[in-house]
Amino acid sequence: MNPTALMVMLLSLAIGTTVTLMSHHWLLAWIGLEINTLAIIPLMTKTPHPRAIEAATKYFLTQASASALILFSSTMNAWKTGEWSITFLSDPYTITLSMALMMKLGLAPLHFWLPEVIQGIPLSTGLILSTWQKIAPMTLLLQISHLVNLNLLITMGLLSILIGGWGGINQTQLRKIMAFSSIGHLGWMMLVLKFDPQLTLFNFIFYIMMTAAMFLSLMSVSSTKISEISSSWP
Repeated sequence: MNPTALMVMLLSLAIGTTVTLMSHHWLLAWIGLEINTLAIIPLMTKTPHPRAIEAATKYFLTQASASALILFSSTMNAWKTGEWSITFLSDPYTITLSMALMMKLGLAPLHFWLPEVIQGIPLSTGLILSTWQKIAPMTLLLQISHLVNLNLLITMGLLSILIGGWGGINQTQLRKIMAFSSIGHLGWMMLVLKFDPQLTLFNFIFYIMMTAAMFLSLMSVSSTKISEISSSWP
């Protein structure tokens, strides 16, 4: 990819996340999420391979569906309450917004896209998708944690833990193992979110550090399969 285009995409990713982090308004938060989505798609397809194109298409369709649900729910909430504030939600729309954010994060049972997308993209883009791209939706979930339905969090958290654990057992592809690991980690965060948001934030930061370290290690030795690891390390 052209260095200038790469810098523009990375800058757009930074701007998108920053806009979402700084916003107290659902519309601005949605705009930040959309900038993030549109900025990472060219990074996914920087190697013109059919698997990369397929992964980018799956990612776009999933994120577009989640974004449409966020926009619809926040608009209906504003119509009902007269407020666009992120922390001012009425009950039925809290559930739909929570599920849309969980779809963006890749929580079970809305995880169907994550393993396939990470498997089809380069390790460098997988690093961004597994870490940076999760910051904005997780921040929004933390802001509305006191409003989110407890049963929803427990159900999706437990499902994510089970699917994340079982899904990675028979995998030989390291990128898919990282994807299922991400699902499992996020499941534990959802279980804790309602009771202690600060602990969830600490866990999330720790998850980003561990995931980034793992992806950087794999990038340094260019390994994508378990069978390649034994011959990769000096």
